[in-house]
Amino acid sequence: MTTTESDTHADIHTTAGKLADLRKRTEETLHPVGEDAVERTHAKGKLTARERILALLDEDSFVELDALARHRSTNFNLQENRPVGDG
Repeated sequence: MTTTESDTHADIHTTAGKLADLRKRTEETLHPVGEDAVERTHAKGKLTARERILALLDEDSFVELDALARHRSTNFNLQENRPVGDG
């Protein structure tokens, strides 16, 4: 599937727009801390948590719950960094 202009600016008032928004958000959960953090992890010779899970389990046997959840804590300035999957 290719990304179109309508996918990048999804109209969340339509079903198609809501699905496009969900796909975009789901793709963001693959590396919630950003590509820089993933590159640093790989530079250390390590895998990300998601990569370790995928290597450990059989394909399609893992069902992630609350992948889009975010924490709401403001203690210790945590509101500055709210990655998805950290609910």
